[in-house]
Amino acid sequence: MDPHPLLATLRPLLAAEARAQTHGDGTDPADLEQTVWLRLLERLAGDGPPADPPGWLRRAVRAEARRARRTARSERPYAAEPADDPCHGPEHLALASAARRALRDAARRLPGRCPSLVEALLSPRELTYREIAGELGISQGSLGPERSRCLGCLRRLLTSEVAAR
Repeated sequence: MDPHPLLATLRPLLAAEARAQTHGDGTDPADLEQTVWLRLLERLAGDGPPADPPGWLRRAVRAEARRARRTARSERPYAAEPADDPCHGPEHLALASAARRALRDAARRLPGRCPSLVEALLSPRELTYREIAGELGISQGSLGPERSRCLGCLRRLLTSEVAAR
């Protein structure tokens, strides 16, 4: 039994309006209904019943739906759980670390200046071509062809190792 006859009258309208306003946007219609009920009860306690209850209800539902969509757009989770992120789970981190070690080990077995060139390319400092050329003591113009040659050697070395396994 509703404490106010207006609540019983507006219940089906509110349910229909809430479903219509939240259709397809991911908002729970029950949450929207609850918020609008709260607004109506605040209104009843303060100013009394609205002059046009169905019109007031429709406007309130639309306003609360807009507010919920705005809030949803601006809210971001603080952090994801590690189990929720397969790219940062322990297995992925271990495999990525092993792959980096294997790549660096293979790069050290390359001929000539290739080990130092590949190490500079893999540097976490993200060196520019100018900085790499300066570290290796070669011209910046010859760095591109040298890089291509070294990466080709690395590709062949890694392909033969993978095929051998």
